[in-house]
Amino acid sequence: MKLLFMACLSPKTGNCTTAERIREHIEAAGHTCVLRDTADFKNPEDVADLIAEEKYEGALAIHLYKSGRLLLGIDNENVEDLHVFVLVCGLRKVKDPLYLVNVFSEWHVEDPSVYLIIIGPEIDPLFTKEVELNVKRARGVFLAPERPQEELHAAMRRSFALVNSSVSEGMSAAVLEAMHLGVPVLARNIPGNAAIVIHEDTGLLFSNPQEFIELSKRLIREPSLRERIVCNARAYVREQHSREKERDTYQQLLQHLH
Repeated sequence: MKLLFMACLSPKTGNCTTAERIREHIEAAGHTCVLRDTADFKNPEDVADLIAEEKYEGALAIHLYKSGRLLLGIDNENVEDLHVFVLVCGLRKVKDPLYLVNVFSEWHVEDPSVYLIIIGPEIDPLFTKEVELNVKRARGVFLAPERPQEELHAAMRRSFALVNSSVSEGMSAAVLEAMHLGVPVLARNIPGNAAIVIHEDTGLLFSNPQEFIELSKRLIREPSLRERIVCNARAYVREQHSREKERDTYQQLLQHLH
């Protein structure tokens, strides 16, 4: 993410030292953080013009009066107009989280309203470094660490769609959870995914990165397709993967064995 960071940068002041430290933290996470002195701006309009001209994706400020007042009334982008895709997976090669990064980055340059967030734990440290380097170079693609289930589900609910790009799957828990939560699924067309995702019925299946982009664009421009997929997917999970039925099945099995 490309961020504008505003602070009072008078030499040898606490604000200046704090701002530099925060900037280092942000850039260490793979983002671009441009630090600017509040003295460079006269009013919020100056900041808004700079954000539009330099295509900043967000703005931060420290010092409520000197910096915060310069952000008043600025609209960086309407969150309701964003289309955030989430890919939930452990960082290992079989999950292939880099499969869509390049093509998604190109799409983001074309359409700044689309974002891809990869969320998951570090499983293969060496491969994680590869993912971090590739994501750092990509536009509109971000890497987030593992989240508690409650936070993860909240992020999924607020997303536009869940993505699965695995090379191989048994039965993806993330896919089933997204279906249950009412989030449309775009999944790579492999046997494990195709066993639970019926194309254009309970989700969308793609066979290559370009097809993923085409289907994603279709999902954006056809609300009726999104609604149908969400409705059918919820019904499928309720019928075939409900916790209640799973519980009853195992209890009956134990009774039979006993």
